[in-house]
Amino acid sequence: MKSTLIGKLWIIIAFAIAMGFLEAIVVVYVREIYYPEGFRFPLKLIPPKIFSIELIRELTTLVMLASIGMLTGKTKTGKFAWFLFTFGIWDITYYVALKIFLDWPASLLTWDILFLVPVTWIGPVLAPIICSITMILFGFLNIIPENKNQYVKPSRLAWGLIILGALIIFTSFILDYTLLMVSEGYFIKGGPSFFDPGFIEAVTSYIPEKFKWGLFMTGEIFILLSLIQMVYQAKYLSILNNK
Repeated sequence: MKSTLIGKLWIIIAFAIAMGFLEAIVVVYVREIYYPEGFRFPLKLIPPKIFSIELIRELTTLVMLASIGMLTGKTKTGKFAWFLFTFGIWDITYYVALKIFLDWPASLLTWDILFLVPVTWIGPVLAPIICSITMILFGFLNIIPENKNQYVKPSRLAWGLIILGALIIFTSFILDYTLLMVSEGYFIKGGPSFFDPGFIEAVTSYIPEKFKWGLFMTGEIFILLSLIQMVYQAKYLSILNNK
């Protein structure tokens, strides 16, 4: 059983690392075209067609990662755990690869675009790396017991803390651009337009200055509290198994 798990982990880790490098290579091409002088804020608006393709790329990436979870996990929680574990390895590898290829980011506090749906997510590189480490921890806390047919079932309170924490972290990533869109009245207008001069001016002149670390860490604390509950449950299952 142990050797089977180790073999499976190595395969998944290899897949996640390869996927992380592939994602970074795509970004290298995009930055070579739109940021030949090096990526930095304010952002440059890319053509609507390319933006749509980027959205599809992001969504297909999530489908690929979710497929690993669906194929590997035995339970719903196990599938979710494998998905998060793979996601965490992939995301960290992505930044390692960008550092190798572009010597970017300059530091862990360098700002980056993290995601584009439903609005642009931004934050220092350190923030998604912290999220990735948390995902890997969640994965291990469920993957190892599941391999022994000891299924960790997070309580309703634990799931509530995870969901609340994730929503708070999500808010910390999208808050800046959401407030920018609200201040410009684009939600009232039915959404931003790539052809609106005001929208172009707002996006191409905006430079983030201060990340909402307090909000982000509050979300992290809620999630870590749920992980503590799972640690105790995993230990309890181990004790029962040894009796």
